[in-house]
Amino acid sequence: MGLLYDGDSGQNPLGFFKQFLAHPKEVGAFAASSKYLADTVTEVAGVPEAETVVEFGAGTGTITQVLQKKLREDALFFALEINPEFVEAFRNCLPGLEIVEGSAEDTPRFLRERGRETCDSIVSGLPWAAFDEPLQDRLLGAALDSLRPGGKFATYMYISSVVLPSGRRFKKKLESRFSKAGRSRVCWKNLPPAIVYWAEK
Repeated sequence: MGLLYDGDSGQNPLGFFKQFLAHPKEVGAFAASSKYLADTVTEVAGVPEAETVVEFGAGTGTITQVLQKKLREDALFFALEINPEFVEAFRNCLPGLEIVEGSAEDTPRFLRERGRETCDSIVSGLPWAAFDEPLQDRLLGAALDSLRPGGKFATYMYISSVVLPSGRRFKKKLESRFSKAGRSRVCWKNLPPAIVYWAEK
């Protein structure tokens, strides 16, 4: 999940590491993500211009702390997270924002429940390289079904995962399913270093 720790946010890096040990395929990293990475992924997802924004795999809400500062005042936002301990931490940290304890696979339904057919932007902290191909397909299918034409999707992957077969497969899926796709330079100011992937429907 996408987590960020700056020493002042109230987040607990030890608690994050324990969740990684308990759920490595869900959490996907042993350390928290940096502000530099959070800033990049939210910008390329087009958050500042979006009317409707969804966050996949919000973790404890620490990437969301960067995201919320870029939201339009009239924007609809909700986050999705399947780990109940992370959901509780998110609600404690960001009580004014909505988080749904549920799977990103169900995003189209969650949008309809909030009176929207599509969204403009999806920011993802999901560990794509940890997922098998069927799960990657279902999650990307949900993202495509949820985005409006021209909508933007952005996620990130640690450079150690980029070279894995599942990481390479994910990149090819983005390029084949979206009308546009690309990647950022390596964000070295992150532990581990990471690359942001973006795509447009």
